[in-house]
Amino acid sequence: MQPLTEVVSRTVVLRERNIDTDQIIPARFLTTTERKGLGKHAFNDWRSLPDGSPNPEFPFNRAENIGARILVAGRNFGCGSSREHAPWALTDLGLRAVISAEIADIFRSNALKNGLLPIVLDEAIVDELLEQPGVELRIDVAQRSVTLPDGRRVQFPLDAFAQTCLLEGVDQLGFLLRQSPAISQFEQQRQTQEFRHAS
Repeated sequence: MQPLTEVVSRTVVLRERNIDTDQIIPARFLTTTERKGLGKHAFNDWRSLPDGSPNPEFPFNRAENIGARILVAGRNFGCGSSREHAPWALTDLGLRAVISAEIADIFRSNALKNGLLPIVLDEAIVDELLEQPGVELRIDVAQRSVTLPDGRRVQFPLDAFAQTCLLEGVDQLGFLLRQSPAISQFEQQRQTQEFRHAS
């Protein structure tokens, strides 16, 4: 993963509530374990018209949203099944953060493991953002804050371990592997102490 310290971007807005993981990445695209390329299937059934052509009204098909890295979505984003392909698809689409008034727990956990920052803000603030697509936000991971277009800075919850992993650009396994020297030293000390007690 790439370190995530700050995101400055215009927003893409999906006002719908209860966007589930099957809407984020339909089940027929789950046959791969490759993350690359999943972005083209993100929100696939909303992005295409019945004849297979792009839906010009869908936000991710609109030219002004190309390159946007922050999604603002309706309440209860990421509900449904626990598929890890959902954050894979969103990050491959170019997103680095999702803002909502409520984000499903399993999706939140999977997102954090894959370098996608799930941000829960007060519903009144999210409603403001839902009504203003395309505004620029600044997300500071170290400060756990979002700076709004009018200059207000609002805090969001983020546990210390997840924050460290994002800032350092490692997943849980990568974090543990970085601790290998300290773990080895601890094990050697423990074995030495056990040997002394035994003798």
